[in-house]
Amino acid sequence: MKYSFIIASYNRLEEVKELITSIDALDYPQDSFELIISDDGSTDGTVDYLRTQSFGYAFQLLTQPNKGPGAARNHGMEYARGDYFLFIDSDCILTPDYLRKLDANLDTTHADAFGGPDDCHESFPPLQKAINYSMTSFIGTGGIRGSEKRVAKYYPRTFNMGIRKEVYARIGGMNSQRFSEDMDFSARIYAAGFRVALFRDAFVYHKRRSNLKSFFRQIFNSGVGRINLHASYPDMLKPIHLAPTVVVAGTVGVLLLALLFPWAQALLWLMLGGMALLACIAFLQSLAKYKNLKVSFLSILTLYIQVYAYGCGSWSGLWQHLILRRKVASGL
Repeated sequence: MKYSFIIASYNRLEEVKELITSIDALDYPQDSFELIISDDGSTDGTVDYLRTQSFGYAFQLLTQPNKGPGAARNHGMEYARGDYFLFIDSDCILTPDYLRKLDANLDTTHADAFGGPDDCHESFPPLQKAINYSMTSFIGTGGIRGSEKRVAKYYPRTFNMGIRKEVYARIGGMNSQRFSEDMDFSARIYAAGFRVALFRDAFVYHKRRSNLKSFFRQIFNSGVGRINLHASYPDMLKPIHLAPTVVVAGTVGVLLLALLFPWAQALLWLMLGGMALLACIAFLQSLAKYKNLKVSFLSILTLYIQVYAYGCGSWSGLWQHLILRRKVASGL
């Protein structure tokens, strides 16, 4: 058994079905991998559905009360039999040649831990494509999610991540925090001296959140998670991570000044001009990628939601750590 797919699931039945369909279609010997679904207390029928299915490859269904994604993945690692543990988020879809690309990369790099980018399938609806733009573009994230050009160190994340089983044997599983537990895991992998690599061609299609409210909440919690990471790993807070925090503070400051002092209205217009310029760049980049006006307009909205949600989440994390003196900040 070479690969063990470990999928943490929580109330994502339809996405799990799509992921399984893509695993069924893998161009790879079915006796060389297994699928482990570690359900984290779903109430949407996921477990009942999986119990009725049959698979051409080894399959394990594990269940537990809701404890969070890290605990669910740890449960999967306890029972995994492969030489490599592969973490794929339940809302992702694999390409048929995904495992063959991993083989090719592992043959040349011999990495102990690795990850790949996420992308958007052409069949995804406009909002999904707009969210994909904001999450993968350089101006949205600085390329830190798997781009060749990035402004900070690469940390594999569980939407598309793999480790040798020896990594788990040495450092154990993921922690219990519900935000950025995969980043914490990657930081511990680096600290233990393992070799970490980015396999740019081993990408997954990532469906992410289905509405703007869920997207805001996800990104807000990511901002909180970044501050939690900083408490344990100070070098994981870089200028790119603080940029949304500065944007939120600057926006509030300029608005207050403009309300109180007439001379500050020039600052307000300058800020609005900068925001308009950024919107134009986002529109043109998205249009070049997707060739769709609706997606391009939505990309402006999702980009600003991402920036302000992350900034607000970071401020919330800082408030909880510095003022409320909490060891672990909580999200939405």
